[in-house]
Amino acid sequence: MQRRDFLRYTSLTLAQAATTRLLPAQMPMAQDHGSTPAPEGKADYTLHIAPVTVELAPERVISTIGYNGLTPGPVLRMKEGKPITVDVINSTDVPELVHWHGLLIPAEVDGVEEEATPFVPPQGRRRYQFTPRPAGSRWYHSHAMAFSDLHKGAYTGQFGFLHIDSGNDPGQYDQEIFLALRDWEPFFTTFMDDTDEEGQNDPQLEKPAVLNTAPNGLEVNSMTYSINDKSLGAGEPIRVKEGQRILLHLLNASAIENRRIALPGHKFRVIALDGNPVPSPQLVETLFLGAGERIDATVEMTNPGVWILGATEDPIRAAGLGIVVEYANQHHPPQWIKPSTLRWDYAIFSAPEGTHPTPPPDHTFDMTFEKIPSGSGKFNTWLVNGKPYPHENEFVLQQGARYRLIFRNRTDDAHPMHLHRHQLELTEINGRKTSGIIKDTVVVPYYGRASVDFTANQPGLTLFHCHIQQHMDFGFKALFRYV
Repeated sequence: MQRRDFLRYTSLTLAQAATTRLLPAQMPMAQDHGSTPAPEGKADYTLHIAPVTVELAPERVISTIGYNGLTPGPVLRMKEGKPITVDVINSTDVPELVHWHGLLIPAEVDGVEEEATPFVPPQGRRRYQFTPRPAGSRWYHSHAMAFSDLHKGAYTGQFGFLHIDSGNDPGQYDQEIFLALRDWEPFFTTFMDDTDEEGQNDPQLEKPAVLNTAPNGLEVNSMTYSINDKSLGAGEPIRVKEGQRILLHLLNASAIENRRIALPGHKFRVIALDGNPVPSPQLVETLFLGAGERIDATVEMTNPGVWILGATEDPIRAAGLGIVVEYANQHHPPQWIKPSTLRWDYAIFSAPEGTHPTPPPDHTFDMTFEKIPSGSGKFNTWLVNGKPYPHENEFVLQQGARYRLIFRNRTDDAHPMHLHRHQLELTEINGRKTSGIIKDTVVVPYYGRASVDFTANQPGLTLFHCHIQQHMDFGFKALFRYV
């Protein structure tokens, strides 16, 4: 039986409605959760790592590791430029790390083993102190390695939204809603139903002339999904009124796959990518988020009814990746209509030609991505420039210099590439020039090419990796160093 068929037959009971637990835009933070006060005094926030149970649906309850008894963890709201402290209490028996994704902070608090951030010890605690910046939608999550253990790292429920307020938010919306796309109960398989090619019509600039046809190694898959902590068919809907404007903060918190979603009868006005305002906001019918990416979008509520916001793939949506949007005084069953297009294109958000000139880089790193099927025993090995991690002294940065990274993806997967502690300006996607699009995670299309620029202004070790956990674990990362 094919994966799509299996999903269709095992998930029908979840497809009758579409609801979820909504995360409030401002959640009060408990400070201790039964722990003793930190010797340094009371922290601004406390995260307590411990086992949690998650009722995705009445007939499906899972056990995982989360923050403060929740998954996603609490929404952390911070003010840009105001120093904060976070106490992390680890009530598990394994060392942990909390990574502050998208923040410009020192390596010692970035929450990454490769950058020499200290672990939060088992049954211990650690205090993080940093000044949050830049403003926008960020997030936090475990950065522990998992390898063949699907109960560790990003496969667990250790993730949550972090929003940094600039103080200049005009507040031109009626509701602010945080939605995390998530898969659960991962398993190993040789069969992957990859949908990265959907909606992509670009030339495959990096497709090898001769493809590697060796049998693929085991990869990670899932058949259980949710938005926040509820699968399609459980929890509360998003309740709206005609004429309202809704601000959505969307996060792909998956450790496994990129995701595509739509809201029938409505369009998303994309205003920010990875928390950074785009030069040219655009109306789109479909959103595409690589693992680790965020999108901020407003939606004008002008089409009364009861609609499903969810995955564009029928079996994925039926297996839980969806949520109801319910207008006032509308009580009929939720409706799904296939979007007219699945097209997603970073380039449409670029600054108009000539309005945002991109300075030339001082240095360029050419980076070729390849896969060795079953190169790590049962699993695939991932290479950058012919080698797996760590790339000692290969990517050395000079303070203040501008660098261009050219990503050449010679694999049949679209890879969400993340550079820690720096901001990336997308300068090219599959041969099309762009400018002004600032991100921290960029999806490189399968057999495609992308280029990004950044300024080396964050001294210290800096990790670069694919944000799909298994790819990172099995070689798909590199360590950047400053002179």
